[in-house]
Amino acid sequence: MNTSGDPAPIGPEGCRGTMSAEEDARWLRWVTQQFKTIAGEDGEISLQEFKSALHVKESFFAERFFALFDSDRSGTITLQELQEALALLIHGSPMDKLKFLFQVYDIDVCAWQGASAGTESGAGAGSHAASSPLGTGSGSIDPDELRTVLQSCLHESAISLPDEKLDQLTLALFESADTDGNGAITFEELRDELQRFPGVMENLTISAASWLMAPAPRPRPHRPRQLTRAYWHNHRSQLFCLAAYAGLHVLLFALAADAHRHLGASVMVAKGCGQCLNFDCSFIAVLMLRRCLTWLRATWLAQVLPLDQNIQFHQLMGYVVVGLSLVHTVAHIVNFVLQAQAEASPFQFWELLLTTRPGIGWVHGSASPTGVALLLLLLLMFICSSSCVRRSGHFEVFYWTHLSYLLVWLLLIFHGPNFWKWLLVPGILFFLEKAIGLAVSRMAAVCIMEVNLLPSKVTHLLIKRPPFFHYRPGDYLYLNIPTIARYEWHPFTISSAPEQKDTIWLHIRSQGQWTNRLYESFKVSDPLGCGSKRLSRSVTMRKSQRLSKGSRILLENHQFCNIKCYIDGPYGTPTRRIFASEHAVLIGAGIGITPFASILQSIMHRHQKRKHTCPNCQHSWIEGVQDNMKLQKVDFIWINRDQRSFEWFVSLLTKLEMDQAQETQHDRFLELHMYMTSALGKNDMKAIGLQMALDLLANKEKKDSITGLQTRTQPGRPDWSKVFQKVAAEKKGKVQVFFCGSPALAKVLKGHCEKFSFRFFQENF
Repeated sequence: MNTSGDPAPIGPEGCRGTMSAEEDARWLRWVTQQFKTIAGEDGEISLQEFKSALHVKESFFAERFFALFDSDRSGTITLQELQEALALLIHGSPMDKLKFLFQVYDIDVCAWQGASAGTESGAGAGSHAASSPLGTGSGSIDPDELRTVLQSCLHESAISLPDEKLDQLTLALFESADTDGNGAITFEELRDELQRFPGVMENLTISAASWLMAPAPRPRPHRPRQLTRAYWHNHRSQLFCLAAYAGLHVLLFALAADAHRHLGASVMVAKGCGQCLNFDCSFIAVLMLRRCLTWLRATWLAQVLPLDQNIQFHQLMGYVVVGLSLVHTVAHIVNFVLQAQAEASPFQFWELLLTTRPGIGWVHGSASPTGVALLLLLLLMFICSSSCVRRSGHFEVFYWTHLSYLLVWLLLIFHGPNFWKWLLVPGILFFLEKAIGLAVSRMAAVCIMEVNLLPSKVTHLLIKRPPFFHYRPGDYLYLNIPTIARYEWHPFTISSAPEQKDTIWLHIRSQGQWTNRLYESFKVSDPLGCGSKRLSRSVTMRKSQRLSKGSRILLENHQFCNIKCYIDGPYGTPTRRIFASEHAVLIGAGIGITPFASILQSIMHRHQKRKHTCPNCQHSWIEGVQDNMKLQKVDFIWINRDQRSFEWFVSLLTKLEMDQAQETQHDRFLELHMYMTSALGKNDMKAIGLQMALDLLANKEKKDSITGLQTRTQPGRPDWSKVFQKVAAEKKGKVQVFFCGSPALAKVLKGHCEKFSFRFFQENF
């Protein structure tokens, strides 16, 4: 085949353009190299080698591609056959590529199933009998062939649907494509059906070429330019506080060093660092006063101070404390070395460093030994606070070593003569908050009333709400369950709305030792504390005998309990700003939906409260701003890896859609967007038919086949540029983006927000 002909445009936008002679030669060299890597010494690729090279989950597509590439039906692919096939996919016309897709779909179902069974039973991958039936087709696609293809598409996308739903998808696509009603889809009918879906023909080119295309160079990650207008808009409070923090350190260091300039350079450095440490070691506790920070969020200071970054500033100060401590220690060691070398010195170096004999310090000369102990404690806390310890299932190590801050403060009081003055006010505030929190949390125990075990090891707790527990949407609390761990407290976002008076909802993902113990404790037949509800559970089980199989499975994961627990909170988060926004974009990744579950419920409650209907003419209208809610539009985006994760909040989202359905198109201000990253999109040949069928059935049934919602679940990851362009074009007011999820995705979203001048707020979890 002539590979230097006029190629069709390919690329992410369907317009890659003609490959130059140099690019064409480089691509052929790459294919040749890949072939040698896959084929090995025999110079031919077998079916098993082909499957391994493509990393295909479902063997159907690998076998179909193998059969079409194997033009001589020899049971193996030579280098020439591979080059000819890839040249067709890359340089061929759209019609050639459409014919290739048709051949993939045009199979003899019985022959293919027999060939697959023969392969599984140990038949040679390169046998002629195994490959020959795959390459033949009848010239049309019947319903059974289409069902086989769609079933394989479902497996490739990690989507599980019942057989009845698969039949409905098959018939929806088949009836739409079979325009003449003769019971088979011809090539022309498939072509016409593809043309009904915008962009599919172009994406077909991409998907066909992407199977064995040379890897493109990875694009450089978008990094926003520093100190641009958008960057300053999003970070002005942090930059101001960082500048003030650095300036204060320069001032403290300079004043202390100048006061001791007569003692030499090493003492000047040590005293300068020591004065900075007086401030840091006392103020670092203020950043973790959660009750004070929650109170400040309700004041005008929330617009000035970076309260949402309190943990980041706490970590920064921790790094500074360790760094200054090392410099402070080294400076003193240099000074001790100089003193020990002096002829008039009565003390050796080790006595100056480790004993109280030289009388250094204001409490019985204890400055040196307490300094060594402080440095060791700080290094221990620093190492045990690293992310590799906290996020690797060893949270208890971080928790218990961090409690040594009490010993650090005590040693600092003995070590430095002025530290107690710096600690006085922050220390009083800190211990007052701790005392209040302990008294409130232990004043009266609450109980876990119900437990639901959800997919992906998520535990849904329903806790009886105390009478004076007032919180706002998106707030979080600390939970202690003595039967799991007597002294451990863990923070979790409240997923129920404040308007829900009886219970508090928590959705807890199993990611560490404590959360895993919680989940496993409810997997046993009779977990601790659940026996007191035997009668209720018996009634429930009797009812379940009259329910369907699916409902019984749900009840097996649902338990009524009476387990004692303690809660401390609530505490505020950045999401409190949502109700002061005009256009809010809520983005949750996986279990990151939990703060937004509470917010969405509260938004709909407030929206219904603002809506009034005339009893005579049934005209409805929305009152002006009420409850300080300025929201004009809310876009909710939920990204999940797999299908079952949507089950966590599908009932809530269904209710929200039902509430929105009662509104006119003009009054609907909540828009849902669902993404499933494991599902393959229309830019992949292994999913074109499935996505077309899902679209057709969704339009017919007015609901999505994957989640059951009216909102269509989109495959793959969002195109954030297009998402934010659409948001900006709506012009519903100032846009604020709220995100809860992985730090990696947060960086991507932050860059896009700065590009569009959107405010960005991240929930830390």
